[in-house]
Amino acid sequence: MLVFDESVHLQFYSPGRGAGARFRAMNQTLSRRWAATVARAPGRMALIEASGGKRWTRAALQAAAARWAATHQHAELSGKRVAMSVPNGAEWFRVFLGLLACGAVPAPLDPTEPEEAQLAAARSIGAPFLWREGGLFPVAGVRTETAVRGECLVKVTSGSSGEPRGLGASHAQMEADGRQICRSMGIRPGDTNLAAIPLGYSYGLGNLVLPLLLQGTRIVFGSSPLPHAIASDAGRYRPTVFPAVPSILRALAASELSPRSLSSLRLVISAGSPIAPEVCRDFASRFRIRIHGFYGTSETGGIAFDRTGEATLLGRSVGTPLAGVRVRPITGGRITISGGAVLGRGRFSPADRARLNARGELVLTGRTDRVVKVAGRRVDLAEVEASLRVLPGIREAFAHVGTGADAPLAAAVATELPAAEVRRLLRARVASWKIPSRIVTLAQFPTSSRGKPDARRLRQLLSAPRTVSSISMFRADRQMSAPR
Repeated sequence: MLVFDESVHLQFYSPGRGAGARFRAMNQTLSRRWAATVARAPGRMALIEASGGKRWTRAALQAAAARWAATHQHAELSGKRVAMSVPNGAEWFRVFLGLLACGAVPAPLDPTEPEEAQLAAARSIGAPFLWREGGLFPVAGVRTETAVRGECLVKVTSGSSGEPRGLGASHAQMEADGRQICRSMGIRPGDTNLAAIPLGYSYGLGNLVLPLLLQGTRIVFGSSPLPHAIASDAGRYRPTVFPAVPSILRALAASELSPRSLSSLRLVISAGSPIAPEVCRDFASRFRIRIHGFYGTSETGGIAFDRTGEATLLGRSVGTPLAGVRVRPITGGRITISGGAVLGRGRFSPADRARLNARGELVLTGRTDRVVKVAGRRVDLAEVEASLRVLPGIREAFAHVGTGADAPLAAAVATELPAAEVRRLLRARVASWKIPSRIVTLAQFPTSSRGKPDARRLRQLLSAPRTVSSISMFRADRQMSAPR
């Protein structure tokens, strides 16, 4: 039974002995945390949508979620995974909190994907329902009695390199991730987060969603990820924390914005993919604030954070382990992560190879799944990319080897330097057999909806016939980088 009091907050009860009642009982932890946050200050601002200026107090957001839950209780969602395809904004929270109130397990999807791709993702994770604009739709081919005990939500991994996977997380694991992130980064209840990353990905869940639910850290949804829009939103709403991705920070660093345009920010975070030290230096020079690197995975939540910004500025590491996270080196240059936020049995070894330096910082050295053979020699593509990124004038790098037996080592580089100069600089740092035989220089990389370099489109570019001219490559890249 759902009891709704719009003037205060929601209370949840599970009086029955059936399966639905049991799932509702298990699924209340985050809901109860949020209800407690609302009760402490129901009139405090929770969300602001910069594009239209609409504001939501905690009580108003809770009331909207309650209405959603009351409307959809008849759909028998309790105990089932429900895929949700919703853009950033108050609607995302309305549906997410509403699903939790119904006893369902939300599985956020990428709303920019076509409907068929979303349905395929829902099927692959065992979600019998998909919520998207227009309502709740059944997903053919999924057993409607599917029920997973103990889950709070499902993290859906990207399907760019294979079939999408659903990683079930418990309430305790999600709460641990949020607490560890807020404690290590110093994100406080009185802060304001500027949201430019998708809420439904691990990064957005840990740095935007959980700080709001657990402690009331308000969110401003930016009107656009373009530099002048970010500066305008920052000037109007005075955010203090900005979780971002390298492509956004790179555009800001290269802009002509006033040094004071981001003066309200005290913490700028970069995650999702490596950021070049040159970008960090340009950003710090323009805005007088350092970028702090952050590293994590869907399976573990946050792992390491650069608390001072120095390691990110120098390209030295991804920072030290978060509070509550334990990193242990194992054989083969691998690491094991353990802690309360780690999915499964609380221990996981990422595909990234890494080591701890003398400062206790985590240094990424490559990936176990990106080691290839070129002319009989083993080459780590991540190592090649790292060697390129530290060169002066290089903003981003991507290495690739095709599937043919004689496929060459190739690299795309975001820089104004000619390919010959990139090769000359690289020759002074690495062995000759680690130097790509084909280097394509681009003004900027195409990016995915997550803000990461779009690996699929970069592979296509590097696999294009050599007869394709540099001019046509630049044109192709501009088309690929155009807003979708």
